[in-house]
Amino acid sequence: MSEILPWITLVVCGGAAMARVPSTLRGVNPALFCIFLLATAAAVLSIGQFYAVIDGALGGINIAHVLLRLVVFAAIYLIAVRVTKGFGAPGAHRMIAGRPGMAMLAVFSVALVAIFLLMDPTASSVRFRDAGAASARNAALLPFYWAAARGYLAYVSLALLPALLRSVREHLPRLVRTGAALMAAGAVATVAGLCLEFAPPQLLPVAPAVNNAAVVLYTSGLVMVWLARVNAAKRRSHGTSSTER
Repeated sequence: MSEILPWITLVVCGGAAMARVPSTLRGVNPALFCIFLLATAAAVLSIGQFYAVIDGALGGINIAHVLLRLVVFAAIYLIAVRVTKGFGAPGAHRMIAGRPGMAMLAVFSVALVAIFLLMDPTASSVRFRDAGAASARNAALLPFYWAAARGYLAYVSLALLPALLRSVREHLPRLVRTGAALMAAGAVATVAGLCLEFAPPQLLPVAPAVNNAAVVLYTSGLVMVWLARVNAAKRRSHGTSSTER
């Protein structure tokens, strides 16, 4: 099952990106296409066959894993900025795109790269789980690497969660509320992914499923909100009004 989940994530994210191509070529909302494209890139890097080829081209020492984490950082940042603007959450927007948020992004990104550079090089491993067995240094540094990799995602998700939950309860179009609920579930799954890094070893096999679920939930939620906007535009073109935000 853990081998199928990344492929499901790739299909969902890749399909969403392809569906946005016509609108993007017309100059309509290119940021949404960028989000889906980044999510697709992250899904590709999460699949062993693709990871091995890409990391091999980068030296075969898991540089692709750092690239994957940074791609995920970029995707979650763009999602968060879009959500905070779309759902009217200025406080959350400041915590993500303002000085505090940019400082957190910089700290976690630098920490991630710095910890990786301090580790002894290891052979390509898509989950990066084998790195700890390579040396005592790696075993000591690996928890900090994962804390940096998951920490920023958890920070953004916690900042988003109140606005998403509020939107679920508001009188908004059903698709918008469904999208908010899916993204709220994605935020919870993201925080759970961080907690699993510190859980007993027997729970670690669950982590890939939780992390892939978070990506699918966030992406699916954005698709729902996008469909709501499409429906609202169609209604306006027929002379009807919309309460969509």
